Amino acid sequence: MYNHISSKQEILAIIILEVAESFTQHMQKTFPKNISVRQKLEEIIHMHIEITIQKTNYLACLNNDWMHLDEKNLAYYIEMRNGYEKQLRKIISEGIENGELEKRDEEIILFSLLSTLRTLYLWYSKKPSLKIELLKRDLTNTLLSGVIKA
Repeated sequence: MYNHISSKQEILAIIILEVAESFTQHMQKTFPKNISVRQKLEEIIHMHIEITIQKTNYLACLNNDWMHLDEKNLAYYIEMRNGYEKQLRKIISEGIENGELEKRDEEIILFSLLSTLRTLYLWYSKKPSLKIELLKRDLTNTLLSGVIKA
């Protein structure tokens, strides 16, 4: 293996940065779209679900080990993560401003979405038989509409 990869540090960087780049690329495609805020948020949630299902172990590594990246890769990862959060925050802000989202604290909305989506791999690994379409539908509706019947 070390004929192709020079160290454990390189393996760590490959795993973490591949997933982080997937999230970043998707956000860069979704953010500028001329669609509603709800549609953007739905696309983002669905993308998190798809990556979670496809790369459950990679997400575990990303969430638990990102801080162990070497200095250069850590800076790159943090830049991607901060950029992702900034764009998601802008989507949330736009939704509040245009009345698509309830007027609530943007940081609490951001935290609620990201904490659920970033830890989905923990829960999903115990429910692998759950159909992806059901997960996309019900998790998206729960995160965006809540559970109280209007």
